[in-house]
Amino acid sequence: NTRNRPKADPVAHELTEGVTPGADTLVPQDITVTIKQYGCLSQLTDQTVDTYEDDVPAEMKKQCGERIALVREMIRYGTLKACTNAFYAGGGASRAAVNAKITLPLLRKISRNLQANHAKRITGILAPSVMVATKPVEASYLVFVSTDAEADIRDLPGFTTVAEYGTRKPVSPYELGSVENYRFITSPELAPYADAGADIGSTGLMGTTKVDVYPFIVVGEDAWGQLSLRGSDALDPTYIPPGQKSDPLGQRGFVGAKFYMACTMLNEGWMAVAEAGVSAL
Repeated sequence: NTRNRPKADPVAHELTEGVTPGADTLVPQDITVTIKQYGCLSQLTDQTVDTYEDDVPAEMKKQCGERIALVREMIRYGTLKACTNAFYAGGGASRAAVNAKITLPLLRKISRNLQANHAKRITGILAPSVMVATKPVEASYLVFVSTDAEADIRDLPGFTTVAEYGTRKPVSPYELGSVENYRFITSPELAPYADAGADIGSTGLMGTTKVDVYPFIVVGEDAWGQLSLRGSDALDPTYIPPGQKSDPLGQRGFVGAKFYMACTMLNEGWMAVAEAGVSAL
């Protein structure tokens, strides 16, 4: 949590008349990632295609596309929530001690850390408009979290909904709103660590016997990256309809897709994870 904090000593940069200073060199840093192959496959029969009233192959293609999109999202989520620049709600020093929901002081603590690490904000300032009750939005870091945390985010002091943005420029259809220099994007797929926190007791937080811990992934510019073969959206779909003799009598068909992908953190000092519980409504 102390990455990229350069120091410039003016004395070391002072020039002497007529003397050329020594030249510095830049050393590039390579980040190595092992790329993996992923895929899914569904099977259907000739009787299904011949006798069923609906277009089953079309539905299977749709489901395959949605599943691949979810797999790609889970690859990203699994990588980013493992960021070691971690902060814990409730004042503890570990996930097992989490016993509070997200708060403005915790977000400010993270903001202080990211700014000290020279993390660049992803979005620029949005000005208010002449429309009634619109509000300005600060240049912000992005926060990705489960939709379960929506109520707690809306309760944060100074929360501004997307509907109140003067220029109507959300970064995602799932953007919830903003607080100070944060903009929140929620998704039901960003699951918590179940029963991983402190005892529920009288905390009023979700969980069974212990608090469910939700990662709030805070990212600045160039904090993480992803790669795949043949471009970021490369995908190799497959459709073999029954009747093409994929088996001796052409009784079976297949719908599937495969792709290569890897996701990695480029600079953990430019991102953070706040781990917190959410209110049991």
